[in-house]
Amino acid sequence: MSGNYFLYLGTAALWTVGLSLMAMVGGGLLGFCIALLRVSPVKPFAWAAIAYIQVVQGIPLLVLLFISYFGFSIAGFNPSPLVTVVIAFSVYSAAYLGEIWRGSIQSVSKTQWEASSCLGFPRHLQLRQIILPQAVRIATPPTVGFMVQLVKNTSLASVVGFIELARAGQILNNTLFQPFTVFIFVALIYFCLCFPLSYVSKKLESSYVANR
Repeated sequence: MSGNYFLYLGTAALWTVGLSLMAMVGGGLLGFCIALLRVSPVKPFAWAAIAYIQVVQGIPLLVLLFISYFGFSIAGFNPSPLVTVVIAFSVYSAAYLGEIWRGSIQSVSKTQWEASSCLGFPRHLQLRQIILPQAVRIATPPTVGFMVQLVKNTSLASVVGFIELARAGQILNNTLFQPFTVFIFVALIYFCLCFPLSYVSKKLESSYVANR
């Protein structure tokens, strides 16, 4: 393959990274709210968060992409494929990140809650100053691991017209008719994107276990 073809795949890989980062930011903000609602002592809030998680996790990402795409059309909007996939991926990511972070918050020892309560800390200060700093350390390895899955799942974005790495490989193959060569390079690029994240996730997990 010529240099132009490699440049085309490289540009598509950047779009894949960009989509993953935007989905992590959007999903992270929403997921953090979901996690806080999930551990809220106010039962309706917790039930609403549980319902969101169960519904989103029970729907395949591919179907969420279609719902996002056709939902905007029915509502009279015509957003770009990038906006459509970012919203769908953010909704999807929030359900999983919210559950990851909920588990991390609840894994902090109850004695931490009790001690801070005895010192007169209101709940928001308990979370901000005592619980969340410990939960962040617990949540980091699985969060990084989820990012690996998110990068690979971006290959589904092509169904609504977004050109990411996997779709770029398909387009390139339609020109070159060399599927094995093209998709070997696509696979190598995915590996170069995902392996460092997997390695960091395992290192962080080992470090957390060693420091417990």
